[in-house]
Amino acid sequence: MSAYPAYTMGGLCIVGGITGFARTRSIPSLVAGVGVGLIYLWSADAIRKGAANGLEGALGASALLLLSSIPRVSKGPVPATLAATSALAGFYYGSTVYNLRNH
Repeated sequence: MSAYPAYTMGGLCIVGGITGFARTRSIPSLVAGVGVGLIYLWSADAIRKGAANGLEGALGASALLLLSSIPRVSKGPVPATLAATSALAGFYYGSTVYNLRNH
């Protein structure tokens, strides 16, 4: 299990939230991007340290990002990319959690 996907997703979400705010003055973009990014970064740190709930936090952040991105997929490449990357991260962390619990 690796914390790198969560670190990457956290950084991308924070940068995306700040960029969305800078371009459109969208406070929801800023709050959502930074909020989900911080959950990813907390999860990555917990995974790296072997602490409890890191994998579950990354899985939850992925689900949150995916569910919020799906309604906007047709609006351009950014929401589509968010949906795809959150689905991939969710699959990775979901598979990891499943395998750890069943072995």
